[in-house]
Order: sequence, then C-alpha cells, then structure tokens
Amino acid sequence: MSKKELTVEQEQLARFAKALGNPIRVAILEMLANQSCCYHGDMSEVLPIAKSTLSQHLNELKEAGLIQGTITPPTVRYCINEENWKKAKNLFSALFVEVKNEDNCKTL
Repeated sequence: MSKKELTVEQEQLARFAKALGNPIRVAILEMLANQSCCYHGDMSEVLPIAKSTLSQHLNELKEAGLIQGTITPPTVRYCINEENWKKAKNLFSALFVEVKNEDNCKTL
C-alpha cells in the first residue's frame, strides 16, 4: 500500500484547529459570533489579557481565515469571516462522525 498525500481539507482543518487551540481565541470567536462586529478596543476591555496579547491572538485567527478586520484609523473592526466559518463548521462536522468498529477499541 502506498502512502497517501494529505488533502487540502485535512490541511485546512488542522489550520483551523491550531487557531482554536487557545481559550482566549475561542472566547474571541464566541464574542464575534454573537455580534455583527467588534472593535479591538472593546475586546480589550472585556477579555482578561493585555492589548498587545489580544493583537497576537487576533492575528492568529485572521491568518487562519476565521476572522477578518477592517482598518479605519485609529480603530480596527473585526468580524467573523462567514465563508471560512461555514467551511470550518463543515470540516469539523465531517471529522466528528460516528465511530466505526468501536467495539474493537473498548478493551484497550
């Protein structure tokens, strides 16, 4: 049997998962998912981290494609990237399907 290459979907899912690998980033996404947009300054007043640390987390989420930002000096407004949000939802849903042959692993 030959080795299989990773799919684009597997690589994208891993990128989304990495971005979700910090509880602050999860909190940011929850905040943005519950409103149309949010300003950097507003988030820094709510989240228990420094503004510079918040910026790093926002950049990680933006690089993963889960959020997008609009710069209107002196503020930056962030919102969910709806296209990639749907893609992430579908990829995670596909990953967390019913387990096959679960009886074989129960006694390990």
